[in-house]
Amino acid sequence: MRRRRAGPAGLYGAAASVLARLERREGALKTLVYGSGFQNARLLYALVSETVRYSPVLDLILDASGLIQAEKKLQPQLAKVLVYDLLFGKGVHGGGRGKALVMKHRARLQAELARLKVQKKVSHNEDLLPPTAAADQGSRVPRYVRVNLLKTCVDDVVDYFKRQGYAYQGKAASLEEVSSLSGKKFLLDMDLPELLIFPPQTDLHQDQLYVAGHIILQDKASCLPAFLLDPTPGSCVIDACAAPGNKTSQLAAVLKNKGQIFAFDLDSARLATMSSMLVRAGVTCCQLAHQDFLATDPADPKYSKVQYILLDPSCSGSGIVGRPLDGEDTAPPERLQALARFQRKMLVHALSFPALQRLVYSTCSVHREENEDVVQEVLEQQGKDFRLVEAAPSWPSRGFAKAKCCLRASPEETLTTGFFVAVLERRHTGARGTSSEREAGASPAPAKTQSERALVQK
Repeated sequence: MRRRRAGPAGLYGAAASVLARLERREGALKTLVYGSGFQNARLLYALVSETVRYSPVLDLILDASGLIQAEKKLQPQLAKVLVYDLLFGKGVHGGGRGKALVMKHRARLQAELARLKVQKKVSHNEDLLPPTAAADQGSRVPRYVRVNLLKTCVDDVVDYFKRQGYAYQGKAASLEEVSSLSGKKFLLDMDLPELLIFPPQTDLHQDQLYVAGHIILQDKASCLPAFLLDPTPGSCVIDACAAPGNKTSQLAAVLKNKGQIFAFDLDSARLATMSSMLVRAGVTCCQLAHQDFLATDPADPKYSKVQYILLDPSCSGSGIVGRPLDGEDTAPPERLQALARFQRKMLVHALSFPALQRLVYSTCSVHREENEDVVQEVLEQQGKDFRLVEAAPSWPSRGFAKAKCCLRASPEETLTTGFFVAVLERRHTGARGTSSEREAGASPAPAKTQSERALVQK
């Protein structure tokens, strides 16, 4: 696959593309960056995330300067990225024709920045950021680090960080203890036994354990789906919307690389990135498929032993902290309706696999339309075969209305990104199961998985 060039012109174009996709809510920032095919993903991520952080200020300056109106050929997202680097970054280097168009207005842009500082009575650029941007929810969410049990163990990772000067505080006793974490201290999560917790903004992307795949930087809420699916080693699992691969690698760790994971994704670039990530993580039990999960045939003998499915479909991404336009009221109703239709279709298809015993449905959305409503409407169709089970009863934040069995997560209540998780199991009419289960050779799933029992007993 041909990579995009890493020069400044290529960087700004890639950043503008990611910014445009963010504004259309096509995915999370990191997902879009690492799926872009751009060679230096970290540089791209830094530029886009800082542009997003300064977005309210940049909008004011762009409006006051009249740049977009004067230069009709300049894409608005490209203008925003270039102006960020000109005024708040390290200066525009390269940038091609876009740079030339912006630099024609350099004096006016700098004058508008100076005027804005005078108006706001501040002397530093950072002081222009509104409180919601300077101290947003992301500053409250800790850095969660999942220990990759395919390559190491928790004790060894704890010892490693101790040698790096971090002070281990043991197992967290409460959310209050987690929220007060600071400096070079870290904790073991109270719910997930392979999860370590570091203070917010801890950057471990350059750490040798991360580079070698011994640790995975994954938010706690994102760890819940695979944790609650809890497939038994040796079993067959489908990860229906797998990229960028964190949940897939976690499933492989739960399986201890014994069994089979069928991982689907339609985006070839995301799938390529995921393939590299899984190799680094030591995953050997996964078969990647550049294919639409909806195009799979549940009757295909290849899937005859699939008893577990993790379904994390495309969603509005409204639960992701730090992204632009967060909040329940910002997603257009027509987009939510379209997403919900797609999600219902995916869930109905997933439940049609004959040997399926347990399914986890999850989204990183806060919208009821994509969460409880999807699950409840599908169960109205599939209710005679599947039931919603109470997942992790001790989890503090629950689903709305009749969906109290489901889990919700948020920065305010659980110190995580916004998330929704529902666990569905096949109904059993007796010791021998239903006729379809006997034909499929499926064995009844346990009432509670080992993971759920751990959460109950914490």
